[in-house]
Amino acid sequence: MMYSLAHKRKRIVCAVLLCASFAVSIQCYGAQAKLRSASDYAEATASLTVVITGVRNANGKIRLALYQESKLSAFRLVDIDVHSLTATVVFNRLSQGVYAVYVFHDENMDGRLNANFFGIPTEGYGMSNNPRKRAGKPGFDETDFHVNPPATTIEIKMIYWK
Repeated sequence: MMYSLAHKRKRIVCAVLLCASFAVSIQCYGAQAKLRSASDYAEATASLTVVITGVRNANGKIRLALYQESKLSAFRLVDIDVHSLTATVVFNRLSQGVYAVYVFHDENMDGRLNANFFGIPTEGYGMSNNPRKRAGKPGFDETDFHVNPPATTIEIKMIYWK
């Protein structure tokens, strides 16, 4: 199937927008994270374990953001297990509710999801519910899941474009 130049440009623009929106959401976590009060912890009753698989190498760290009801709830920087090329993080004392997790493999530790000239990510990324690889960031409704007491475990498979 032959694509016109205009169609190719549209695909490139979509890839750029995906990379930019994902990188901005990951980079803004420190500024947006709110501190929880003692009363927030008193009502929390669940834990969430996130297992990240398919990491291509042990360079750098995995940056992980946890959203509750589409608002940033927590941010973590996670070490990669050099033997299994996986990463695991546990969030304790979460209130029951709807969450989403977004991750990217910060191989060069610059704090952002890097992309090539066309906007295609050169570092890996992943989201809860493992939506398929495509141009454009999936909406919260595609990545959300329920956390219920006493514990919930999810697996995120990393996506690499090359």
